[in-house]
Order: sequence, then C-alpha cells, then structure tokens
Amino acid sequence: MSNVWIVVIVVGAFTMLFKAAGPVFLGRRQLPTRVDAVVALIAPVMLTALVVTQTFGGDAEVAVDARVPGVAAAAVAIWRGASIIAAMVIAASVTALIRLVV
Repeated sequence: MSNVWIVVIVVGAFTMLFKAAGPVFLGRRQLPTRVDAVVALIAPVMLTALVVTQTFGGDAEVAVDARVPGVAAAAVAIWRGASIIAAMVIAASVTALIRLVV
C-alpha cells in the first residue's frame, strides 16, 4: 500500500470521527450563540477561499487572466440579486468572451 492511500485512509477516518464527535458530545444541547455563528460562516468562507485560489492561483505566482473579470462579473450579478446559476453562466460567458478576444 502506497503512502498516498495511507494518508487518504487516515484523513477519512479522522473526518468520520470528527463528524461523529458533534452529536456524541453535544447530544441534543444547542451550541452557544457565538459558536453557532462561527459554524454558520465556515461553508461560505471555505467557498470563498476556493474561488479565490482557483481564480488567482498560478504555479508559483499570482495569475491575473480572463478568470478575474469573469468572477468579478459573477460577483456583481450576485450583488444585484441574480441566482447562483445565472452568476455561473455570466462568469463563464465573460471569461470565454475575453479569451476569444485576447
């Protein structure tokens, strides 16, 4: 068995233990308000980090290319009330048009 599979198995086991720990240790008790607020923000923060990494990530440097205006257009669309699907279509369209022109 290679080292990669050992890491995958260990991380999977820790993930399952971590997910099971909440119900086991908390039972039916409510989280404190501050902790609940932090937990509610974890998913949006992780999604934002993923988008920023994929938009600006280069090999060893910050890459600014056609993806940046596409993500900016999607951000404006969401700010103006568009759905996530519409924002994704707008981002893809703007990125494709810029790549076509340049």
